[in-house]
Amino acid sequence: MKFAIHIATKNRKDDLLFTLEQVYPLLENPEVTCVVFDDGSNDGTADAVRQQFPKIQLLQNTTSRGYLYCRNVMLNETLADIAISLDDDAHFLSENPLETIAEFFTENQKCGLIAFRINWSKTAPEQTVTTEVSHPVKSYVGCGHAWRMNAWRSIPSYPEWFEFYGEETFASLHLFKNHWEVQYVPEVFVLHRVDLKLRKTQTKDFTLRYRRGLRAGWFAIFLFYPTAKAIHFFLYSLWMQCKTKIFKGQFKVLLPILGALWDLIVFSPMIRKNRTAFTTREFSDYAKLKEPKIYWKPEK
Repeated sequence: MKFAIHIATKNRKDDLLFTLEQVYPLLENPEVTCVVFDDGSNDGTADAVRQQFPKIQLLQNTTSRGYLYCRNVMLNETLADIAISLDDDAHFLSENPLETIAEFFTENQKCGLIAFRINWSKTAPEQTVTTEVSHPVKSYVGCGHAWRMNAWRSIPSYPEWFEFYGEETFASLHLFKNHWEVQYVPEVFVLHRVDLKLRKTQTKDFTLRYRRGLRAGWFAIFLFYPTAKAIHFFLYSLWMQCKTKIFKGQFKVLLPILGALWDLIVFSPMIRKNRTAFTTREFSDYAKLKEPKIYWKPEK
């Protein structure tokens, strides 16, 4: 099988270079390539990649076009059988990840996408063994997953009008609609070098991220859910925002909620154009799947 490792990046040179140091030995296999898409960085990212990692294919946007644009280009242009997507601050901790991925896809022909086990931390955990086993899930995490390219080609590309957040749910719902499985495979282990505690305290872009995250969920509801279910889940979501946030004095969420409602109106033509509604049976079967495994912590 031919592998392609895809990394989209913007102005995070140091994180990227560390990740590439971990990835680069995999390129000794002639069947493995790596593509870095620099989305308009101005911190010297492109020059550093060219100088330090000559085997890596570098793509560039002179001005930023968004990471979904970058991912779509890499996925739609690759000639690989399997495409691995990593964030610029994520790298493998497990040994022989490519062999594990290839073997799983070979043994599970209905699997269209593998979701990796992900530890969110600045440092690798001392304990990496897990008792978890692979199983189908509703979705995956963008920072670490692998596509069977036949599955990717059977669904629409990531919706760039989402901008960020929600593309994984969009793709997963389309995969389910097209009879592919998303499988969580804990044997493939990734470290996502993020300080979650610090991220929660940073308020610089809170409003934007909250708004985009909320609207992405609403977009997915109206794109895929049967009409009655879509209205029910949307109203329930809105009520829970009021009940758990606004009514408890967290008024900072009011502005992003209103913004997300406005976005739902503005993008309603796109939703109608791209709506791919589940049947009641399909929705029932999808609802039975386990939730995506986003965070993994060392087991005691």
